[in-house]
Amino acid sequence: MPQATDKVGGHPGPPGRAGETLVYPGRDLEAMSFAEKYHRWILQDFKPYMGARLVEVGAGTGSFSELLWELRPESLTLVEPSAEMHDRLRERVGAASRGVSVSTYNAFFRSVAEEIESTQRPDSIIYVNVLEHIADDEGELREVHRTLGPGGRVFIFVPAFQWLFGKFDERVGHVRRYTRAELERKCVAAGFRVLESRYFDLAGVVPWWLKYRLFKSDSLDARTVELYDRFAVPLTRAAESLIKPPIGKNIILIAERA
Repeated sequence: MPQATDKVGGHPGPPGRAGETLVYPGRDLEAMSFAEKYHRWILQDFKPYMGARLVEVGAGTGSFSELLWELRPESLTLVEPSAEMHDRLRERVGAASRGVSVSTYNAFFRSVAEEIESTQRPDSIIYVNVLEHIADDEGELREVHRTLGPGGRVFIFVPAFQWLFGKFDERVGHVRRYTRAELERKCVAAGFRVLESRYFDLAGVVPWWLKYRLFKSDSLDARTVELYDRFAVPLTRAAESLIKPPIGKNIILIAERA
């Protein structure tokens, strides 16, 4: 039942704006480096809408970034505010990104958005398990809208439903979990037109509720993630390709700059 990735660190790093402080949750999030099938499932939904000049916000140590540079984009810009994770990200990029123009920033997105806009001209900005960490998520979405050119798109993957919010969410620095209606409303208010929006990973809802709400766990172990990724994800992915679930543990959304 994967939820958090290794996407968001919490080293103070470069100064950000109010509400942007992230708390480094330790090694639990790194367990998601084993969830390759889960990440590929997310990317499968993103890919038909994705452009050629990509920005990944909260790239962490690069587990999702590796899948992005497999697409051979024209450029890939990786933004990570944690100094520790950024160092590891740069090592990974150097080893694996041959043939793709990759830039990294050890910063919050808002502090480098203007530079990215002028130098990279992005057409796709990606937030996978990141937006829920940002107190001023509506301000972040407005900044993304300003950074993208006409027709540019934002790709969002977030945890769903506040009734699933538990000690693990608190530990890893989640500010909120979303409903589809809330996320869509915030994107529209920022100037986007929603192209695709759906709940994701129905099978994960009950196990997540049991572990993190009923039993109040605050940890995520690599072995559990690996088993879920190997056995549950292929079945759930196949089922959800046929029928959109009425609820899910996460939400996936793609929106276009109006």
